[in-house]
Amino acid sequence: MSLAQRPLLRTYRAEFADTLRLSIPIIIAQLGVVLMGVTDNLFVGRLLGAVPLGAAGLANSLSFLMSSIGVGGMSVVAALVSKASNQSDPAGVNRLFRAGLRVAGLLSILLGGLSVLLAFNFSLFGQTAEVTRLARDFMLILSASLLPLLIFVAARQLCDGLRYPRVAMAITLSALGINALFNYVFIKGAGPFPALGLMGSALATLLSRTFMAGAMLLYIYRTAHFGAYLKREFRSLPSKEEAWIILRLGIPGGLTFFFEVATFSLAVVIVGWLGEAQLAAHQIAINMASVTYMMATGISSAAAIRVSAAVGRRSREEVWRAGVAAFLLSVSFMSVTALVFLTANDWLVTLYLRDNPAVMSIAASLVIMAGFFQLSDGVQVVALGGLRGLSDVNVPTLITLFSYWVVALPLSYVLAFPMGMDAVGVWIGLLAGLSIAAVLLTWRFFRRVKRVDLFTGSIVSDAPIG
Repeated sequence: MSLAQRPLLRTYRAEFADTLRLSIPIIIAQLGVVLMGVTDNLFVGRLLGAVPLGAAGLANSLSFLMSSIGVGGMSVVAALVSKASNQSDPAGVNRLFRAGLRVAGLLSILLGGLSVLLAFNFSLFGQTAEVTRLARDFMLILSASLLPLLIFVAARQLCDGLRYPRVAMAITLSALGINALFNYVFIKGAGPFPALGLMGSALATLLSRTFMAGAMLLYIYRTAHFGAYLKREFRSLPSKEEAWIILRLGIPGGLTFFFEVATFSLAVVIVGWLGEAQLAAHQIAINMASVTYMMATGISSAAAIRVSAAVGRRSREEVWRAGVAAFLLSVSFMSVTALVFLTANDWLVTLYLRDNPAVMSIAASLVIMAGFFQLSDGVQVVALGGLRGLSDVNVPTLITLFSYWVVALPLSYVLAFPMGMDAVGVWIGLLAGLSIAAVLLTWRFFRRVKRVDLFTGSIVSDAPIG
């Protein structure tokens, strides 16, 4: 080890350790949520074939698109809870918790309605008749699961913000097992349950999400960890102002998440125009990329919580170190996953399909492309987490809008059709958008850290570090 490396490791050893302690349970919980979609696709692909797999993938992508505003928007609550906790304000934590549940209920009604409307207009996406029929029915069931999903997300913000991320991890892993069990039971039929085919997979997701919401609320109200924040005298405190704060910060944050998710969802639609084989192959590759992305979002969530806690303690140096540690951890992890995608792409595809050489060949090439954009994806999501910890949400929203909708989507279409690069062209466009977002958001974070006034939250000129 060189002398230049030793000070870095010595300086950030504690930062790495704390970020890992916080992020690993969040990563596992995030993985559990994504793996539910992966589980659905694995069961559907193995038991029903390529066309239902493409339909389930399309419905899952578009349903996740509808929920992304709520899921992304609610994530700001953990940072606000962390800040209030570090300012010794238990009443403020209670108001944020109750406000978060109110906002989750409101968003589930609005987004669920939009999801149903989208389901009844699937013909707009230009897919084949069979894919359209299957995806529409699948998405209608997923729309009903938005309420328990957002209630779970809102409740887990209290646990994450107070540094109890293992709660969501345990509940999500339990739900993953429930989802896998009922996927098999409902798809094939077992005992008193009839074979429901593709719709059985959607029902399994609905049951799993309902379990997650109920288990999370039961844990919060029945354990001593949260007693100081759930005192009876806090129940009468108004939380309307906190609800507006969550909406004011959460909606731009949710739109940031939406623009990225929408890019990948619309990429599914573009690939669907190329053919059913390309659609199934794209779904396999994007499932794998989604798994690694959600791992990076765990580090991003830890960054948001640790940065906001440092803001609550009014320590610029701690803000800086929390951000740097998260970036270094994300780059290290995504470098490993990139290597796996680039060297084991053929084997990874066989986990999904074994009897369709045309789909498997396309999917193997797309997994290689997924390997190339691992670093950009990991950097941009951690930058977003750090900015969320600083309550900086408006400019990042514009950056993601430009990167994904002005650059990535148009370039994907041009490369896929006029340039004749097929599905690989779509993924090159996605890589370009992610890379631009990574550069701009990282620059924004470190510039913001240098200039933010930690006492007022406003921007000042030439503020020193430390």
